Amino acid sequence: MPGPLDGRVALVAGATRGAGRGIAVELGAAGATVYVTGRSTRERRSEYDRPETIEDTADLVTAAGGVGIAVPTDHLVPAEVEALVSRIADEQGRLDVLVNDVWGGEKHFEWDTPLWETDLDQGLGLLRRAVETHAITSHHALPLLLRTPGGLVVEMTDGTAEYNRDTYRVSFFYDLAKASVLRMAFSLGHELGPRGATALALTPGWLRSEMMLDNFDVSEENWRDALERVPHFAISETPFYVGRAVAELAADPDVARWNGCSLSSGQLAQEYGFTDRDGSRPDAWRYLVEVQDAGRPADVTGYR
Repeated sequence: MPGPLDGRVALVAGATRGAGRGIAVELGAAGATVYVTGRSTRERRSEYDRPETIEDTADLVTAAGGVGIAVPTDHLVPAEVEALVSRIADEQGRLDVLVNDVWGGEKHFEWDTPLWETDLDQGLGLLRRAVETHAITSHHALPLLLRTPGGLVVEMTDGTAEYNRDTYRVSFFYDLAKASVLRMAFSLGHELGPRGATALALTPGWLRSEMMLDNFDVSEENWRDALERVPHFAISETPFYVGRAVAELAADPDVARWNGCSLSSGQLAQEYGFTDRDGSRPDAWRYLVEVQDAGRPADVTGYR
């Protein structure tokens, strides 16, 4: 049976691991052809020196029911992004969904370190990886996306506009990067809306990414073992939850109602009725405000 995204073409920029991988796989499960990019390949690892590769992601997309195509790309290099988009145009003649998920900032910030004590090169490097990459990718990809009416751009970030407006996020440069991506979605909404496309910002909740699981010394199979040390981790979600959010958005004929908006995986699960892989619907950002940030004991009752 054809999926709801059968015949549609997506580019997930930054799909090596984490949310990008989850999004790519769920777009594939809905029938899309998905180009997945990143710098970690089977031949060469990025400075992260982790085992996940874009080829692995492409294989997962195909196994899920779509067509996964891995294209090694450094999104800080305009010529590489231009070549990537030219390849998509030559091979597919269209681009229906662009997901800007490039991040690469884990090694470039320190928690609760003020600006004047921060290594300036590291901070500026974070902005280049988390903000400049998105601008470069959109600059080259949007003309192709606009060829077909109904295109969708998803700017991936951490935190909703409402939450980040009132909450200091980690450090000066981290906070600035996440706010910038939120504003990118708002600005693109103004530019794309009149031209028949939609742009929005999307955040997962507390993500059980490969790196997060490693940090807690657990796996997806035994992740609850981490709750003894970090009880609020009980609200966490898999990368496939936000992936299902993107797939639902891409298949929604009325997606334009979200143009310029800031959304979360938990919010969209309530809207579209999808669940995480365990059948739950974590609502992390409501939980953070009402439970964790309020200083209450960890209790996810009513939040997943």
